[in-house]
Amino acid sequence: MKYYLMVEAFPSHPDRVDEFNEWYETTHIREVVACDGFLKATRLAPADAAGGSFITLYEIEGDPERALHNVHAAAAAKQFDMSDSLSFGPVPKMRIMQVYSEYVKPE
Repeated sequence: MKYYLMVEAFPSHPDRVDEFNEWYETTHIREVVACDGFLKATRLAPADAAGGSFITLYEIEGDPERALHNVHAAAAAKQFDMSDSLSFGPVPKMRIMQVYSEYVKPE
């Protein structure tokens, strides 16, 4: 079975999008992937000028609940270098997703 941790997050202010992305790319995403149970991450950004949330898909290896526990434990131990460019109103949404199916366009 293949699992992902899906995280939906917002910058704390529209003027801080660049700062938010810089922190996420150079610091946060690397800290999360360094936790046991994670393989890689893919970030998704709004494709239109309206803005909105950013989605990160963290690919999980092994038990997804254990991987999520590892992230929560690292956060509780203050092992993540957090930024106030990340909004906590709304709080980032985290959800474990299971790959239901994959389809590749035939050649």
